[in-house]
Amino acid sequence: MRQYLQTSVIWLFLALLLGLTVLASHVLTGPVSLFTGLFIAALKAGLVLWFFMGMRHETPMIRLFGTGALFWLAALLLLTFVDYLSRGAV
Repeated sequence: MRQYLQTSVIWLFLALLLGLTVLASHVLTGPVSLFTGLFIAALKAGLVLWFFMGMRHETPMIRLFGTGALFWLAALLLLTFVDYLSRGAV
């Protein structure tokens, strides 16, 4: 019963974050909207990874590799954004 309650609370929190994403996209403009959306998306991905994908039950080594994979993905996305933004300057 406790597992269902916890899953329901996490699901409701994810739905709340989805609502905040939609609200931020309508209220905020410019780079603030982009960074707010990215922050909320990272928070949602972290919740899904931690609770629904079972990372909290894994060994510290698996958590380390999972965290490393996330940092690698963030580095690749950052390089992609930098490349995209610098193409107009050349």
